[in-house]
Amino acid sequence: MKYYLVLMTVLFSSTAIVHGQTTIKQANSSSANPDNAPVFEPIPSVVVPGATFSSPPSDAILLFNGKNLDEWVSEDDQSPAKWTIANGVMTVNKASGDIATKRKFTSYQLHIEWKIPADITGSGQARGNSGIFLSGRYEIQVLDNYNNENKTYVNGMAGSIYRESIPLANPEKKPGEWNVYDIAYSDPEFNEDGTIKTLARVTIFFNGVLVQNNQPIEGSTSTDTRHVYVKHGPAPLKLQAHGDKSAPISFRNIWIRE
Repeated sequence: MKYYLVLMTVLFSSTAIVHGQTTIKQANSSSANPDNAPVFEPIPSVVVPGATFSSPPSDAILLFNGKNLDEWVSEDDQSPAKWTIANGVMTVNKASGDIATKRKFTSYQLHIEWKIPADITGSGQARGNSGIFLSGRYEIQVLDNYNNENKTYVNGMAGSIYRESIPLANPEKKPGEWNVYDIAYSDPEFNEDGTIKTLARVTIFFNGVLVQNNQPIEGSTSTDTRHVYVKHGPAPLKLQAHGDKSAPISFRNIWIRE
């Protein structure tokens, strides 16, 4: 319960809380209420929490229910996603490429669980590599870095904003066990001419441990070039089928709250 309360406090202190067309952030701003008088509207929507902190709350969109890939397509050609499903788990099919959600999103709370295979091989970036791409372009890294035994650049280890921000800690579980990301993501805002107005930001809890704290994102993920922003609107969530030779990783229990 203590973890759940801390999680909700940080998630909602760093992002706007949006219920339909009602934005709570505006009502909470000091400019809207310079005298800090009591405020009675808008009233936040009632949300029934899940039975555990990992269970989807009542207003969540379930992106993977353990049964099918109806919410997903292959990113390259928008055909039905071809990753493997067995025993309620979705496993990467590297030959078929990345998958993306059919739905498009802006800012959200994301819950996603992932597992590195127990028999994982390889080293560095070629050991259980995958990625969770917010707005389809800002990568949160997935990799085997259990106990810091797999040496790689630290802004490319699990819990990092890829090639940008080093995680504040490494709470990753050993291969064969499930890891959890709880992510609060604020979409960037752009000026009419396409220049950046407000940077994207992300807060990440990794197995209940804060590893990114309202961290600004510098731009679209790339490998050896400077990250820059390209104007975009609502966009899919993307999961990566990395081309390294190690065994493919798995995902389960994926839900999102706009």
